[in-house]
Amino acid sequence: MLGGSARDRSALAGVLLLATGALAALAPPAQADPLPPTAVAMGDSFISGEGAGGYQPVTDQSGVAQGFPGWSAANSNAYFCHRSVNASIQVADLPGITRRVNLACSGAQPADMAAASSARPAGRTVAAQIVQLRTVAQTGDIDLVLLGLGSNNSQFTFGGVAAECAGRFVADGYTGWWEVWIHFVNWVTGEELNERACSDADFATAAQLGAARAETTAAVRQVLDVLDEVDADGDHRVVLQDYTNPLPPAYAEQYRTEDGRTDTRDKYRALVDERYAAGCPADIDSLAPAQRFSQNLGTLVAGVASTIQAERPTAKITYLNVQRAFDGARLCEQPGSPGNALATPLRVMDGPSGVHVQSFTPYDKLDIKRVTDTCQSYYQTCQESWHPNAAGQRALGTCLRGAWLAGTRSVTCVRGTSGAIMVQ
Repeated sequence: MLGGSARDRSALAGVLLLATGALAALAPPAQADPLPPTAVAMGDSFISGEGAGGYQPVTDQSGVAQGFPGWSAANSNAYFCHRSVNASIQVADLPGITRRVNLACSGAQPADMAAASSARPAGRTVAAQIVQLRTVAQTGDIDLVLLGLGSNNSQFTFGGVAAECAGRFVADGYTGWWEVWIHFVNWVTGEELNERACSDADFATAAQLGAARAETTAAVRQVLDVLDEVDADGDHRVVLQDYTNPLPPAYAEQYRTEDGRTDTRDKYRALVDERYAAGCPADIDSLAPAQRFSQNLGTLVAGVASTIQAERPTAKITYLNVQRAFDGARLCEQPGSPGNALATPLRVMDGPSGVHVQSFTPYDKLDIKRVTDTCQSYYQTCQESWHPNAAGQRALGTCLRGAWLAGTRSVTCVRGTSGAIMVQ
């Protein structure tokens, strides 16, 4: 028990209180709770989750959250960025990451990184993706950025190329050479179609690929510059992902002929119906050029990664090659398509009805022209076609996990014969 008078004890308490206050003043200020480790997705449709369903409202450049506006709404509506809850950034097992944000937008081009998408033709009413990235950094510590760019640019777009090749196949199969009064058009661009299988030049020329690579490289630099500004601890990894091909190198036997006809002759309606129902309405002779196009996109993204890695040797940049992530599970690669494929079938609507046409069998040539023209007038009715579905996005999520854990400059993701995803 302390001795002394009550007055002495009161004085001692006062001294202790002053000492405690002085020590508190000298102590460093309390630190705020750290920001949550955050993974961000940026880029185009293969990253946003196009085709995987479960699309979330998207905030437009005016700050208004846009939910589903109806099938006949303008395709420029921010909702049609199609940011999916099933996108790889959302479903990947990423140790250490506690928050995920999807800024990608279906149809995005390299220019959309630094400028609002609406600033260019056919863009959507969303702010520049690096502007959105700055906002995310205010409430999250950005540790991982998944970036997918290259398949859409000022030279060519994936949707335009896909519509060209599918449209040629359908037009050739449904009309004869004498029916010149029926004009089939590219379902996206509206340009009149010939009826030859797509060649390498129809996908992208060497000059177009070179220009697209330059655009993409410049856009990635812009993203990295902003990351260096907004990431407080400066510790983040950027994964540059390339593309899968929804179509196989060769069709399964049952999709090669129908009713004794191949796609090398004039008129083969039954074969068009069969391949459309299976999700792969395209000429056999278009498959090899399509594979080379996919490989060229991979070369484009790999080249961007190499350029940036050389320019910024201390930056954590990984090239993620997913070109073989769907091996054995592409559309019409096996009997039973599209149910066993990792990509969505090509589908159109008969007007902006919300109901996709599953089979062409009941239709005549004028019906076919009407339903395919719907895609041109209301692109949102067919834009999910030939993209990774929810199962495909889960596979890509496994690839992303591999790139995150490996932490190397390059990672290749391959689907084995058993269906397992292997990261190399």
